[in-house]
Amino acid sequence: MPVPLRWRYKLDRWRDSLAGIFRSQPQERRPRMCPACGTLVGSAARKCHECGANLTFSLAAASRSLSGLLPTESPITYIILGLNFLLFVVSLLATMRLSQESGGQGLNLFGGINGLVLDRLGASRPLVLINGEWWRLVMAIFLHGGILHIAMNTWVLMDIGPQVEEVYGSARYLFLYIATGIAGFLASAITGHFSVGASGALMGLIGLMLAITTRRGGAYMQMIRGQLIRWVVYILVLGFVVSGIDNAAHLGGLAAGFLLGRVMADREPMNATERKRAYALGWAAGLVVVASFAAMLAHYFRPA
Repeated sequence: MPVPLRWRYKLDRWRDSLAGIFRSQPQERRPRMCPACGTLVGSAARKCHECGANLTFSLAAASRSLSGLLPTESPITYIILGLNFLLFVVSLLATMRLSQESGGQGLNLFGGINGLVLDRLGASRPLVLINGEWWRLVMAIFLHGGILHIAMNTWVLMDIGPQVEEVYGSARYLFLYIATGIAGFLASAITGHFSVGASGALMGLIGLMLAITTRRGGAYMQMIRGQLIRWVVYILVLGFVVSGIDNAAHLGGLAAGFLLGRVMADREPMNATERKRAYALGWAAGLVVVASFAAMLAHYFRPA
C-alpha cells in the first residue's frame, strides 16, 4: 500500500533536518517554482523568466500562503483548532472577570486559567460518570490550562492531525479524535485526576499512526514508527518528571488509538457502504460534541 503523500513529505523533512546536522558541505540549492505560473526557475532568480513575476514577493505567493490557513484540505483539524482557541479565549475572559471581582490583577496571558473557570467549562474530574457529567469527558478535550499548554498542543495537532485526516477521511477522523479523547479522560477520571487538554486525543492520533506503521511494511513506515515511538517516550518521561501532566490521559488515549487503528481500515472509504458507515461515525461524534457543549452551557449558566 503506498505511503500517503503528507507522510512522505514529513519523513523527508525529518531526514533532511537530521542530515543537516552532520553535513559539512552546504546543501545544493534546488530550482524553485514560480508562485504565479508554476514554471521552474533558478534558485537565485529574482524574476520569473516565463511570466516576469517578482519572486521575492507577489500577490500569487501571498494568496497561496493565506489559502493555506483555510480549512480546505483538513477541515476537521481546523475546526478542532478553532474550538480550542474559542474556549481558550472564553476561559481567559472568565478568569479575568473572576480575578477582578476578587480584587486580583486581572488578565495575565502567561498565567494559568483559573481552576474554577475550567471546572465550570467542563474539566474532567473523578466520578464524572457517577455524577452524570458524561459531557466533561468531551468538553475537557477542548479546554487548556494556559498559553504554553495550548501552544504545545496546537503544534502537535497541526503536525499530525492533517496526516491522520488524510488517511481516514474527515468523518472517521472526527470520530477517532473524539473517541480517543474520551478514552483518555475516562482513564484520567478513574485514576482521580482533575484534567483538561487535547493531549489525550493527540496521543490517540499517535496511537493510530503507530498501528498504521505496524500494519504496513517498508522502510518509510519503519522510520515513521521510530520517530513516533521517540515522541511517546519523550511525552511520557516529561509527564513523570514535571508535575501537573496527566499521563493517565496520555496512556488512555494512546491505547485507544492503537486499538482502533488495528481494527479500522487505514484508508478512506472506497464504496457507498463504507462511506455511509464513515458518515454515521462522523455525525455521531459531531452530535456528541454539540450535546456536550449544550450540557456545558446549561451547567455554566445554572444558578448557584
